[in-house]
Amino acid sequence: MITNFTQLVDKVKTVTPQTIAVVAAEDHATLGAIHRAISTGFAKAILFGNQLIIESLLAHYEIPDHSYTIIHQPNEQIAVSEAVTMVNQGKADILMKGIIGTDIFLKAVLDKTSGLLNQGEVMTYVAAMQIPTYHKLLFISDTAVIPYPDLNQKVAMLKYSVEMAKRFGISKPKVAFIGASEKAGNQSQTAIDASIISKMAQRGQLGEVIVDGPLDIFLATQPESLSIKRINTPIEGDADILIFPSLESCNAFYKGLVRFAGAELAGLIQGTRKPVVLMSRSESENSKFYCLALACLMSNKNL
Repeated sequence: MITNFTQLVDKVKTVTPQTIAVVAAEDHATLGAIHRAISTGFAKAILFGNQLIIESLLAHYEIPDHSYTIIHQPNEQIAVSEAVTMVNQGKADILMKGIIGTDIFLKAVLDKTSGLLNQGEVMTYVAAMQIPTYHKLLFISDTAVIPYPDLNQKVAMLKYSVEMAKRFGISKPKVAFIGASEKAGNQSQTAIDASIISKMAQRGQLGEVIVDGPLDIFLATQPESLSIKRINTPIEGDADILIFPSLESCNAFYKGLVRFAGAELAGLIQGTRKPVVLMSRSESENSKFYCLALACLMSNKNL
């Protein structure tokens, strides 16, 4: 089982490098992450953007010329369209957002005729977090896409999170649906949805997974809280996956841990035919590097 990001990187560097199409690559953190991915041995790159700017930024790194290609396309809309086409054609394995605006980037990903979203799938976001005070990686959803997920979207979030966790070697993930309170009889939509999905899991409708909720963060991740609160839950304070009731709650959770607890995050858009790396322009080179490692893990069927 992969329990930290160092092990993740060690895993992906043992197989054929994946090709990453980077849109609007004129960015230090993005190119720094690409440089590390190429140097580590698990990636090649196709860099879309202003060639002169990209070349000036690349001068800071020692990247072998054969490991990357620059496609001069300063128009963001054309660049993302060409990159998505390249991924659809199998000429690239992963799509990555550089300094392009998220709205322009996602519009191309979601295009019904030429985009990457699988028909009938829900687009959501799943991330793995490495938290110094937690004994293993913790998967969370949704930090970036669905403001207030409904029941069906929460089921999709669970499905994608479980698929990702299993690629990390977790055979039967423990999934906690997070709420402000775990009290029985709570009639909030968060509690109702969590109860329904927990029952679906008990009936075997969701595969090899353990689900409970609503639970607060303590009951989901701290075993001693069970005796303190006198609550029994099959999660046992040892969750692998946390599903949050809203984007705002999940986003604030991860950013708080990154800012104040030294956590690292690697995440991907889910529901697409190929991995899509979507990170804020303010995210660190480190996080973008780990996102690339995660994308290569999910892209390579031999792992």
